[in-house]
Amino acid sequence: MGTKYSDLELALNTLVTEFHKAADDGATMSSTQFQTMLSNQMPSLAKAVGGTEGGLGSVLQQMNVQEDQNISFSNFWKLINDQAVQLFKALYKEKSTKCSCSLQ
Repeated sequence: MGTKYSDLELALNTLVTEFHKAADDGATMSSTQFQTMLSNQMPSLAKAVGGTEGGLGSVLQQMNVQEDQNISFSNFWKLINDQAVQLFKALYKEKSTKCSCSLQ
């Protein structure tokens, strides 16, 4: 009988798996690979990126990535953290639960 994983564990596995799939099983991905992954896996963010003046450059800056630099999982994880906090704030803005989550 196999191990039953929680929704959170499955979500973490999906994040890691999709990152490496987009990076063609490499340790980093190019900005083109990243844009493709955003379009396929994070369409809401891709739509927001496509509709803003800074677009991809602002997302890369948010991840501390220079325009000519490849994106590591650590860079991607920073984006995921920022998106999770923003989503939490949007969904729970009227509730008493507060999130001060951030990466240092």
